[in-house]
Amino acid sequence: MTSNYVKANQKSQTMSSAAFAELMVAVLNKDMPFRFSAPGFSMTPFIRNGDVITVAPGRFRCGDVVAFVNSNCCGKLTVHRIVHISGEGYLIKGDNTPEPDGRVPASSIIGRVVRVEHHGRQVRLGMGIDRIVIAFLSRRGWLVPVVWSVWRVVKPIAGRWFE
Repeated sequence: MTSNYVKANQKSQTMSSAAFAELMVAVLNKDMPFRFSAPGFSMTPFIRNGDVITVAPGRFRCGDVVAFVNSNCCGKLTVHRIVHISGEGYLIKGDNTPEPDGRVPASSIIGRVVRVEHHGRQVRLGMGIDRIVIAFLSRRGWLVPVVWSVWRVVKPIAGRWFE
């Protein structure tokens, strides 16, 4: 979920990623959650293009989805999952990306995603205790093949629940 520009309002005015990150930091510093529509496909299938996500301040654990300033990608605001924690920092990776973003220091992390909404309904998958399994699979590059294999079996049975 990386973007050079994010829509600031319905009139298609844009705000740079750096300005958007600055706004998010200002809101979170007041202990308020920050809610916005997430662009991109790097967190598919758990966060989809256009889903509304809520970011809040807090401590970060393995498996959490976090908003951070990606110094490896021109300082863009990015929303990806922590897949490993070490003394060198947080290893962060998109659920639908082949390579991690690299080690990110705690100072670059703005907040963690505490809520995801898809078409007005809350998405819980990938946000609870299952986030640890997802982080494990993602770190090893197994997440997307496993999810799509399971999806092919579940979708015909579940029907419209997942659409």
